[in-house]
Amino acid sequence: MDIPSSPDPVSEPQAYQEHLLSLLGEEDPAKVQARAPELWRSMVADAGDRGYERPASSEWSVVECLAHALDAEIVSAARYRWILAHDEPPLIGYDQDLWVNTLHAGRREDPDELLRLLEPIRLGNVELWERSSAEDRARVGLHAERGRESFDLLFRMLAGHDRFHMAQARRALDAVSS
Repeated sequence: MDIPSSPDPVSEPQAYQEHLLSLLGEEDPAKVQARAPELWRSMVADAGDRGYERPASSEWSVVECLAHALDAEIVSAARYRWILAHDEPPLIGYDQDLWVNTLHAGRREDPDELLRLLEPIRLGNVELWERSSAEDRARVGLHAERGRESFDLLFRMLAGHDRFHMAQARRALDAVSS
């Protein structure tokens, strides 16, 4: 799947949301998310040691893309629960490049360990979604950069987010393998 670059989530929040939702389309976000760890596992197996190589200094490696997916899952887990438990809670934003560059770059993290962390958090988030009601899914938080976002919107966006970063990881692998 050829996926265009993402609009900036801070300066173009609506375009960013629409972009991620377009990558999900009409598919079931729970099914897309449930399958993601298996796809990541396959990607890192394909990458081998090349998974640590950045195609350029400003681009992420396969393992860094996976580490970002784990970070996003952790943040999403908290956001979902704040939204469900509180009335319109504030949702802090974060700088994904800062997190990757500070927390992951140059650390040669074990992708299997990243997946061992991602899988149970993802499973818990999918199960939370599946047992939620329409009323639960309509509850909103106040994202610091993008404004009002419902549990439904955030969950669907994360499925698109998976696809975006898997495509980014595939491009990185193709670039370092050629």
